[in-house]
Amino acid sequence: MVVNNKVDSLSYDVEAPPAQAPTTPAVVSAPPTPRGEAPAMTTTAAAELHKVSVPERRSTAKALRQRLAEVFFPDDPLHQFKNQSSARRLVLALQYFFPIFHWGSDYSLRLLRSDVGISYAKLANLPPIIGLYSSFVPPLIYSLLGSSRDLAVGPVSIASLVMGSMLRQAVSPDQEPILYLQLAFTSTFFAGVFQASLGFLRLGFIVDFLSKATLTGFMGGAAIIVSLQQLKGLLGIIHFTSQMGFVQVMHSVFKHHDEWAWQTILMGVAFLAVLLTTRHISARNPKLFWVSAAAPLTSVIISTIISFVSKAHGISVIGDLPKGLNPPSANMLTFSGSYVGLALNTGIMTGILSLTEGIAVGRTFASINNYQVDGNKEMMAIGVMNMAGSCASCYVTTGSFSRSAVNYSAGCKTAVSNIVMASAVLVTLLFLMPLFHYTPNVILSAIIITAVIGLIDVRGAARLWKVDKLDFLACMAAFLGVLLVSVQMGLAIAVGISLFKILLQVTRPNMVVKGVVPGTASYRSMAQYREAMRVPSFLVVGVESAIYFANSMYLGERIMRFLREEDERAAKCNQCPVRCIILDMSAVAAIDTSGLDALAELKKVLEKRNIELVLANPVGSVTERLYNSVVGKTFGSDRVFFSVAEAVAAAPHKTQP
Repeated sequence: MVVNNKVDSLSYDVEAPPAQAPTTPAVVSAPPTPRGEAPAMTTTAAAELHKVSVPERRSTAKALRQRLAEVFFPDDPLHQFKNQSSARRLVLALQYFFPIFHWGSDYSLRLLRSDVGISYAKLANLPPIIGLYSSFVPPLIYSLLGSSRDLAVGPVSIASLVMGSMLRQAVSPDQEPILYLQLAFTSTFFAGVFQASLGFLRLGFIVDFLSKATLTGFMGGAAIIVSLQQLKGLLGIIHFTSQMGFVQVMHSVFKHHDEWAWQTILMGVAFLAVLLTTRHISARNPKLFWVSAAAPLTSVIISTIISFVSKAHGISVIGDLPKGLNPPSANMLTFSGSYVGLALNTGIMTGILSLTEGIAVGRTFASINNYQVDGNKEMMAIGVMNMAGSCASCYVTTGSFSRSAVNYSAGCKTAVSNIVMASAVLVTLLFLMPLFHYTPNVILSAIIITAVIGLIDVRGAARLWKVDKLDFLACMAAFLGVLLVSVQMGLAIAVGISLFKILLQVTRPNMVVKGVVPGTASYRSMAQYREAMRVPSFLVVGVESAIYFANSMYLGERIMRFLREEDERAAKCNQCPVRCIILDMSAVAAIDTSGLDALAELKKVLEKRNIELVLANPVGSVTERLYNSVVGKTFGSDRVFFSVAEAVAAAPHKTQP
């Protein structure tokens, strides 16, 4: 990509790597110099040096208050309460904590017509009725507390998979179904507490440690695992492994090949083909969204009729499902015993994943419809929703991309779509449950496979390979971790790689050697701008990261390596050695005491070699800390410059090449 950039009436192109960008010099021509090197610098009569200003002095309390406000309240949520009457503040507070009061006053029949959409519950490895329960209470609560107009909530495949795999390692849902339900509800409660706490304490940035690359790999691997788990229903296998690994699942599939039922396979493959075809049709033509949206329900109805007519010969069916509203389950929450740790770990894991997915989906549709979603409010809404749901026979729920996409395509405009969905589930729970007696389990497996297959983002992985090889490595590590080891290990790898990447960028910041672009006063990376030329006797180094204790030693080592390489090049070309190092700090956003000490130590080392170290263009916070420390006095105001250009122009007053 080439972007035209005009400087001093001359036209230059911003190039892709070999060549980069930062500051400004003031130079005049001198006698011819070797190719690739700028003429020797001389000071012009008109050269003017600008003083580097120190920000207005703040008290410690004020500085701390401003810093905490930036960390925990970057969106300034209390701004709307300023200069308002007490009554108005009460109304705004109600609208803030219960967004339904904000958009409810403007609700109309036209919006109601838009909000009528179609949705269905994805089933985890809990009883099917729990999936329906989880599609009734949580949407009602979210419609009151959620800030997204487009998010449709309910059970999602990834959180269901993680919960099932973690709990099933300790408790069998077949042998101890009551204990398994207790742990599922307790895990959901812990997930809700964790999510609401993050929102209340304004700690939503913690969720951001799962990068898009690792999530792509994790969700792709999890989607394959979910699909493989459905082979039990798709093939009619009775005895199936409780493990989640690819190898173990495939071994169980072929080990029990004698249990395969051809009637089940025939029905499963046929309906899976239909569901995938409708999905493809809707993807090719968004106006036909209703084709894929209606396909699951239509498949359930048709397969149930076929099963009823054939008396379910050779096909496993759901059986009797209890009628009625969600039974209370607060008495099933357990906070003591040997399984509390498992429930807590499962709750945190599923809480993180469901938050990440829900907020990402909400922000995606908010961006499409040009409004903002408050991440911390969403965390509180999802957390309260799961806490309440755990007391009403529901397990972990969050925003579902597939449901939200259907709502968006159907023209839904507000959170009332969640109320409409809950109403449909209510009617089903009260009156339609007997109709599902003959629903084949195989159709549920086909629906789940169709739902999760879209999580396998091959094109996204290909883009990662093209743009960032390290991101691609993180993606594949998470993918293979889920696929070959376990879901928990895949999630651990995803988080670990995300943290490692952050640590790598912090401890090994990018540093570049800069040269002056001919005809301009700009110093740019010589690795990016091939036409940039060195300045004799000078080494201009750009630091493109904050300087902290974690990278301060590397900073000194890297600059000394740049100096050695530059001296070797100068000696080879019979040129002047470096006499002044200019540290361009325009991209250094912050510095701590370890960083200041590292600069002071580097200055001492260079002075012993008769080389001067000067700083150019420090930002406000760096300048403030510099002049508040002893290091600032060591450098003095005559070694801290407004720009690289002024540092070069002023240097001859102090050093001679």
